[in-house]
Amino acid sequence: MATSEAQTFRIPFLLLAVANLAALGTLLWPWQEAINLPPNGTTAVDPAVILLAYLGLIYWVPNGIQEQTRKALSLGATIGILAGLILVARVIVGVRMPVEPIWLQPGLLGVAVILWGVAGLRGSRAAGNAGMGALAGLWSAMVSGLMGCAAIFAELYLAGPAAASPDPWKQYQGLAIGNTVTQGLVHSLNSATGLLLLGPLAGAAIGLMFALLGQNSKS
Repeated sequence: MATSEAQTFRIPFLLLAVANLAALGTLLWPWQEAINLPPNGTTAVDPAVILLAYLGLIYWVPNGIQEQTRKALSLGATIGILAGLILVARVIVGVRMPVEPIWLQPGLLGVAVILWGVAGLRGSRAAGNAGMGALAGLWSAMVSGLMGCAAIFAELYLAGPAAASPDPWKQYQGLAIGNTVTQGLVHSLNSATGLLLLGPLAGAAIGLMFALLGQNSKS
């Protein structure tokens, strides 16, 4: 793949990962107090570490890949944008709708997962390899996870800072003093970590499954 093509392919997603990392750092400032988030600060550290891993993967993976792999990743990224819009809608629904149908958020998540499977199916057909279905599904989930994560951080920013407390531990424990903003922070960070970490695993699995089903239907 030509250098210019590689740059076009990865730069928007690199920028999105950087923006997410910057937003996370802003939300958790002052950082020395963020380590008090339960359990032992991992609520704050986990999404930061995963985003750094995303930066490395997005920069490294498109380098020197074959044309078939590039097509699979490109299809995965394209469908991942559609799935990402679904995840963004899910975040907005969860925050802005005080009363919602019980099926709405799981339904939106289910649509995103199906799209990851479609990415795996199309990626495997483009590459002629079921293994590329797993890669396309994983890549699709990474892209959509970054978009969903950005929506979570945006909603956290709009919610404003947690109420001030003279005790940093209590300020970030939320539950001890009934601080609903802090409880929302912990819940949102856990949701972001889930999207970024579990999403690609689910995307790879569902992408491979769709790819294998697609091959069986052709035989």
